Amino acid sequence: MAGYKRPPLRLLVAPMLAFTVLSTGACADDFFTVRWDARPDSVSLFSLARPELNLPSAFNFNNRTLVEIEQSTATGTWDLALDTQNGEMVFLTPRAMGIDSDAGITLVEGTDFDALAMAPGDTALYFNTEPVRVELNRLYVVRTIQGRSNFGQACNFYAKLQPLRMNVAVGTVEFKYDSNPVCNNRELVPPN
Repeated sequence: MAGYKRPPLRLLVAPMLAFTVLSTGACADDFFTVRWDARPDSVSLFSLARPELNLPSAFNFNNRTLVEIEQSTATGTWDLALDTQNGEMVFLTPRAMGIDSDAGITLVEGTDFDALAMAPGDTALYFNTEPVRVELNRLYVVRTIQGRSNFGQACNFYAKLQPLRMNVAVGTVEFKYDSNPVCNNRELVPPN
């Protein structure tokens, strides 16, 4: 376009900057704060020991999705699987099944599901290479596989779970869970 002269950059950026300052300053909120609410839910998993293939035997807590680990695209998409070993139901992390992962699980004592407010910070408390026995009405905390925050940062997420029903003969466990969608944040109860 002959004769077109681009406006100075300050005239283009100034309105965007003013909108950003006004919209974030007016609310007195941190622009990067991720808001979340408690959303407890329950799911059932099938033991890997069952003869049928393609049953949901694993779970991704950050995405809140059941995973069929026999699928070719399942590697790296789940945090915890269910298996039957020596007549007991056990949780397995990916690393316990030979898959490189930093997911882990730990048992928490002395509190109930709603009151469990913080995941343990000591990484040595999280089991990731051995089976963890499923016990009804006990509380567990899960550190998830590495995921991405809303801003693209690589991080882990945290969740709590409580087994509600178990049928060893059939190979199923139902558990209640809730997860924190904030990157590397160990809080298990949303802020007020």
